[in-house]
Amino acid sequence: MRSKKRIKILIADDHSVVRKGLRALFTSAPEFWIVGEASDGEQTIRLLEKRKPDVAMIDISMPKLNGIEATRIIKERQPHMKVLILTIYDDEEHVSQIIRAGADGYVLKNAGKKELFAAIRAVAEGEPFFSPTISKLIIQGFIDRAREKSVRIATQAGLLTKRETEILCCIAQGLTNREIARKLFLSPSTVNTHRMNLMKKLNIHDTAGLVRYAIKSGLVKTEQ
Repeated sequence: MRSKKRIKILIADDHSVVRKGLRALFTSAPEFWIVGEASDGEQTIRLLEKRKPDVAMIDISMPKLNGIEATRIIKERQPHMKVLILTIYDDEEHVSQIIRAGADGYVLKNAGKKELFAAIRAVAEGEPFFSPTISKLIIQGFIDRAREKSVRIATQAGLLTKRETEILCCIAQGLTNREIARKLFLSPSTVNTHRMNLMKKLNIHDTAGLVRYAIKSGLVKTEQ
């Protein structure tokens, strides 16, 4: 019976301690084979062309070329090369940039052995892999964008009245119910009723959400 082919991995991280730790971790399992290590983005690209790993495990913060730039170049030159990002960054901006660059997976450095192994296996087999925290971030981003779209559609379809749009504008400016009431010559209770109706129509459950979506959707503008 033939033995299962080992997964060849290239580690790219500017910290030697991290590379040493990852090498020790993966060489402890016979299914993995570390074929090279790189300490910056340019070296990563050179070694990939030379060593031809199955998976390139790349950090975002590296000198010369960061992980995002390196991933973009790798995918342009070698579209079938699998790239797994291993980083400390868990914010939407970094995740969005690295996904657009073409990475196949995104794992946080606090991941355990089981998760790291699963990530390498999945990416090597052509399946995307994201740490649970990152998956939640991606899903939340999708939900937020869907809600922003619902705000635009609601207004464009005339679901928001002129008065509700005025209230939304004032909320986006950070005005309180009492301040809005004075500005629009309404009672505070009437303003609060409009605020509650806005939340119900737009499926938004707090004032902060109304502010975010009013500004992001471009339906209203804050005063300069």
